Amino acid sequence: MATEETAGGARKATKSKLFEFLVHGVRPGMPSGARMPHQGAPMGPPGPPYGGSPAVRPGLPAPVMEPSRKRPAPSQQVQQQQQQQQQQQSVQSRARKKPVGFPGANEMPARQMDMREPQSDPTLGSNAKRRKMADKILPQRIRELVPESQAYMDLLAFERKLDQTIMRKRVDIQEALKRPMKQKRKLRLYISNTFNPARPDADDSDGSIASWELRVEGKLLDDPGKQKKKFSSFFKSLVIELDKDLYGPDNHLVEWHRTPTTQETDGFQVKRPGDVSVRCTLLLMLDYQPPQFKLDPRLARLLGIHTQTRSCIIQALWQYVKTNKLQDSHDKEYINCDKYFQQIFDCPRLKFSEIPQRLTNLLLPPDPIVINHVISVDPNDQKKTACYDIDVEVEDPLKGQMSSFLLSTANQQEIASLDNKIHETIESINQLKIQRDFMLSFSRDPKGYIQDWLKSQSRDLKLMTDVVGNPEEERRAAFYHEPWSQEAVSRYFYCKIQQRRQELEQALAVRNT
Repeated sequence: MATEETAGGARKATKSKLFEFLVHGVRPGMPSGARMPHQGAPMGPPGPPYGGSPAVRPGLPAPVMEPSRKRPAPSQQVQQQQQQQQQQQSVQSRARKKPVGFPGANEMPARQMDMREPQSDPTLGSNAKRRKMADKILPQRIRELVPESQAYMDLLAFERKLDQTIMRKRVDIQEALKRPMKQKRKLRLYISNTFNPARPDADDSDGSIASWELRVEGKLLDDPGKQKKKFSSFFKSLVIELDKDLYGPDNHLVEWHRTPTTQETDGFQVKRPGDVSVRCTLLLMLDYQPPQFKLDPRLARLLGIHTQTRSCIIQALWQYVKTNKLQDSHDKEYINCDKYFQQIFDCPRLKFSEIPQRLTNLLLPPDPIVINHVISVDPNDQKKTACYDIDVEVEDPLKGQMSSFLLSTANQQEIASLDNKIHETIESINQLKIQRDFMLSFSRDPKGYIQDWLKSQSRDLKLMTDVVGNPEEERRAAFYHEPWSQEAVSRYFYCKIQQRRQELEQALAVRNT
C-alpha cells in the first residue's frame, strides 16, 4: 500500500506542477511572485494559421446555387463527388496551417467546443478519447518566444521517465504474481485431553461410563492477516491411531481427509470410553500448494533434495546436467547419463523431454508429521496439554499488497483531471500563438495579406459549395468565345441526343411488350 500511495502521489504532484507552470508560468526555483510574460486576451481570429481554410466555417449560410449555373451530367456526378471529397480532405489537412477569415470574438468558444466534441462523444471509440503525448508538447516556436517554457519541457521529460518507471514496475509485479509466493511460518499445535470419570448416579448412559476426550487444535504464531486461517486448512489429512489392543482392529483409527466440499474447522475432537491411559499416534499430512513430492532415496542423495515441488526438482536436475556437462555437444536434445544417472533412470542416454515422464515413478507422497502422545486419565497429572511447532507455508502478505496495487484506482481520477487541464491549456496556448501570427502577418503587409486571404477564401468557397469551374470567369462573355467552346457545345448536344434516344428506345420497348 505504501508503494501504491508513493507512485500515485508522485504522478499527481508531477501533473500539478505541469498544470501550475502552464497556467501561472511558475517554474521550479522561481519565486512565488514571478510569472511568465502575460499572454494577453485573444485579439485575432481563432483557428488555423495563415493561408488555409477549414472544411466548415462558423456562421457560413447554406450554399445556394444559381438557377443558371450548369450542373454536371448525371453520369459524371459520382466521379465529381469523389473528387470533391478528396479536395475537401485536402482542405481539412490544410486547415491546420492557414486561417480562413475574420470571425468575431464570440465565435471562439464555438470553435473550441467543436474541437473538443469528438473527445467527449460517447458514440466514438475509446481511441478518439485517448489523448496523445504529442498534444502536451509545446511547439518549438513557442519555446523560442518564451524561454521559461523550457522548465515545462523538463517537467514533461521527468513525467515521462516517472511513467516509464511505474509501468516497468507494474510489469515486474505482474510477472511476480504469476509465480507462487510462499512464506514459512510457525504453526503451534496444541494436543490436550480431558477425562470424565464414571458417575453411578447419572441418569444418562454416557455419564455412567468413564470416558476421555482428545482435542487437536492450533494457530499461526504472529499472524498479521486480518482473516485468520482455519486450523484444518493447513492439512490434507489427519489420522489418529489409538491402541489397537484396547479398541480393537475396527475402532482404533480416526481419519479425516480433505474433499472439495470439506468445511474448514478450528480443531478436531475424539471421544472414546475408557478409564486407563492410552497411547496414540497422530499422522498429519500437510496440504502443500503447489504439491510437493518426496524423492527416491538415490535421486535425493544425488540432488541433495528430500521433498520439493516438481518444477524445483526438474530445475535441480537441469542444474546437475549443466554442472557435470552431460548434455550432448552434437545433439543438444539428448543427455549422456553418467553412472549415477544410469543407476536412477536405467539407460545410457535419454532426451531431456523424457525426464518429466521418467520422474513419475521416482516421486513419492511426502512423509506425514508423526506425533506420539499419551492420553492421560490420571487426575493428578497436570501436564495434559502438549505443544508442537510445525513449519508451514502460507501466502506472502506482500502478494495481497501487490494485487491491490495493480487493481487500485486511487488518484487516477484526479490525475486524469489534471491531464485534461494540461491538454486544454496547451490548446489555448496554440490558439494564442495562431492569433499572434495572424496579427503579425497583417501588420507587416496589410495589402498583400488581404489579397492572399481573399484568394484563399475564394478557393475554399468554391470547394464548400460544390462549384465546378471558375464562376468569376464564366460570367464574362469573352469566356465563351474561346476555341474550346465549339467542341463543348457539340459534346453537350451529343449527350442530350443520346439521352433522348435512350428514353425513346425504352418507351418503344415498353409499348411493344
